[in-house]
Amino acid sequence: MSALLIKIGGEVFLGDELQAVAADTASAVRDGHRVVLVHGGGPQATALQKALGQTPQVVGGRRITDAATLDVMKMVVGGKLNMDLCSALTAAGVRPVGLTGASSQAVAATKRPPRVVSGGGPEPIDFGLVGDITGVNGPLLELLWSAGYVPVVACLAADARGQILNVNADIVANQIGRHLRVDHVVLVTGAPGVLRDIGDPASRLPRLTLAEARAAIADGTVTGGMIPKLEESMAVLEGDGIAMVHIVGKIRPGDIRRAIDEPGSIGTTLVP
Repeated sequence: MSALLIKIGGEVFLGDELQAVAADTASAVRDGHRVVLVHGGGPQATALQKALGQTPQVVGGRRITDAATLDVMKMVVGGKLNMDLCSALTAAGVRPVGLTGASSQAVAATKRPPRVVSGGGPEPIDFGLVGDITGVNGPLLELLWSAGYVPVVACLAADARGQILNVNADIVANQIGRHLRVDHVVLVTGAPGVLRDIGDPASRLPRLTLAEARAAIADGTVTGGMIPKLEESMAVLEGDGIAMVHIVGKIRPGDIRRAIDEPGSIGTTLVP
């Protein structure tokens, strides 16, 4: 029985793609696959921050998280979007269970120390209440799988004292995928894959090796939020377990299966 992890960005909640993800998840479950979903919520968090008079701070595609920003992430990611995704999955015939790092440390983390990041300049950046993942509660997720449920994990982790920490959803997805040794990770985002020209969807790169991905970051082909997406995916592929990471966007029902069965046919497939 194969395992599949699907990660969706906040952009997916804004259109019809949410129903496509739900339909493909239901199809995979009916075919006997074990599926886990991870989601972010960047656009929605930014919108609520602005509505509350906060000024979002993003460096190198990564959100700086103070206490007020963390409250927004709890409300948006741990609350509304997690419930919206579970609702869509339920309507498609799936049995979802919503989780965060506060759920028996489904995702465990420690506070990230200041560090230099790609796209952030030469000085170390203090990202505030942002976590580095130290563990995944695999037994909890596998218990849900064994009972026929689909875990739906928000991109919030917790440390040993219960402090909630914001974590990039791609990192959460890749680390859960590594711990559970899933066969494929599918990252559903707002972009139709990695593009040579961000303004030209026809410039999609169907396949990238790790060396090619590093070169694309170094020469400026990849910018903004796609940088951490590629970096975290590369880190997981360098380990063991995951064979491919698929970056797709603007999907229709059936596209997730197509990305797996025909790597590179849509989006960008990242391989070792």
